[in-house]
Amino acid sequence: MPRQYSISRGFPPAALSLALVFAAQSAFAQSPPARRGLRFARLILIVLAALLLLASSRALAQSPAVQRGLTFVRVHCAQCHAIDKISESPLAIAPPFRTLHLKYPIESLERPLAEGIMTGHPTMPQFRLEPDQVRDVIAYLKTLER
Repeated sequence: MPRQYSISRGFPPAALSLALVFAAQSAFAQSPPARRGLRFARLILIVLAALLLLASSRALAQSPAVQRGLTFVRVHCAQCHAIDKISESPLAIAPPFRTLHLKYPIESLERPLAEGIMTGHPTMPQFRLEPDQVRDVIAYLKTLER
């Protein structure tokens, strides 16, 4: 079975927001419907949860170039390198992609990716990327800087 890689772990913010909305609804549904203030508080809580849901889904949205870059590195690089912000590299000598910006400006990797990386770790295969693949991979690597 192929190994699955995830950029985030735990509950995504959107799922957490939905859970908060449902928890608030059930908590208020069990209380006696007495005061107008309680209904107003419930409405405020639901609106805040909805805003959190909207904000988190926008933050998780990625450009098409970033999505293509992630797909490329999942297929071609994840066997050796950690391609997310938290995992360790499956191959100990392969640097995690999240640390590349600490060693090189990410833009400086465009030329080596296009011409073929000849160095790297000893077991790294030689390859050359097409210009659109280079742009996509660079776009993805930039997301790991944040």
